[in-house]
Amino acid sequence: ELRGSSVYSPDFPVPLYRRPGDLINVDLGLFREEWRGQRLGGRLEGTRLLPYADRAEINGGALGEQGLELVWVDDPVDAFFLHVQGSGRIVLEDGSILRVGYAGQNGHDYVSIGRQLIKRGVMEKEAVSLQTIRAWLDAHPGEAMALLEENPSYVFFQELKNSAAGNTGPLGAQGVPLTPGRSLAVDRLFLPLGIPLWLDTKDPLNAEPPLRRLVVAQDTGGAIRGPVRGDIFFGFGEKAEAQAGHMKARGRYFLLLPKSIAGRDLAQSGAGG
Repeated sequence: ELRGSSVYSPDFPVPLYRRPGDLINVDLGLFREEWRGQRLGGRLEGTRLLPYADRAEINGGALGEQGLELVWVDDPVDAFFLHVQGSGRIVLEDGSILRVGYAGQNGHDYVSIGRQLIKRGVMEKEAVSLQTIRAWLDAHPGEAMALLEENPSYVFFQELKNSAAGNTGPLGAQGVPLTPGRSLAVDRLFLPLGIPLWLDTKDPLNAEPPLRRLVVAQDTGGAIRGPVRGDIFFGFGEKAEAQAGHMKARGRYFLLLPKSIAGRDLAQSGAGG
C-alpha cells in the first residue's frame, strides 16, 4: 500500500506510468520453437525494432512528455517494490483507494538488487529479504537510486476497476484475481497457467507445521525463472508483506494432471490456458 496523489507536488514526486502506446511486446516463441517462453519489448524506429528505454532512462525523463502519469506517489523505494510486486493499492489524499495492476513491461531483463548487494559484499545471501533491502536503501539514501537503477526492468500500470477484483487479489497473468495463499506464479517456459499443484514447503514466519496445500499456477513474473521456482501470493497487509518479504524456502511441488496428457510436453499441451 502506497500513499499518492492524482497530481504532482513536491510531496508526491514519483510517477507511476501507464503503458506507452509505442511499446511493442514480442513473443519470440511464435517465430522459433527454441525461443519458446522468451519475450522482447521494444519500439519501432522506421522498420527497426529497438530496445525500449530502461529504468535509468525513464527515471531521467524519457517518458516525461507523453502524459502517461497514472498517479504520483511519495516514495521512490515504495514505487520500486510496487514494480517488483506488479500490483498494489494507492491511498489518495482524500482517503480513496486506487487499485493498480500490471499493464506491461519495458522488455529489459529483471535484475535482483538483493543479488547486487550480495555481489558488493554488503549482505550475506541468507540475510537478504525485502525488509533488509529496504533498510539498506533507507540507510544509504545517496546510493539508493543508483542501486535501484541497476535493475533496468520497468513496469507500467493500469487502474483496476473490475468489480470482480474488488475485495480480492490483483489480476494475475491468467486474467483472474489471485487468491491469497492459493495462487502461485511460475515460469511459463516449464508450466502452463491453470495447472493445479500440491505444494510442500515452509512458511517463512513459522517453520512448523510445514506449508502444504493445493495451489494453482495463475501468474508469472520477470524474476521467476526455472522449473521449480514459484512465488506464492500471500495477500495484502503487514503479515502478508512479512511472509512475502522473507519467503525463500526450498520445497517441492507435485503436478496434478489428467491421465490424457501424462507424458506430453506440458508447456505445449495448453492445459488450463
